[in-house]
Amino acid sequence: MSIVSWIVLGLLAGVVAKVLLPGRDPGGLIGTTLIGVAGAFVGGWISARFLDRPITNEFYDGATWLAAIGGSLVLLIVYRVLFGHSRER
Repeated sequence: MSIVSWIVLGLLAGVVAKVLLPGRDPGGLIGTTLIGVAGAFVGGWISARFLDRPITNEFYDGATWLAAIGGSLVLLIVYRVLFGHSRER
């Protein structure tokens, strides 16, 4: 996959992560989107490095999507834990 495909996958994974974990995020929509893109890269790297599941070159591979969404969820949870109380609600 190209870098543009990873960014699009990350954007969609960020949306799915936001739907699965609703609520106010300290960074808003932009922060959640960036977390989704970073989560796609992190999830893909973890999948290839530690789970011995190489990332395919196909955009529609289910394992790639699960890795991207899983990475986005992990980063979103970490982000909320670290920065969730940084502003008054």
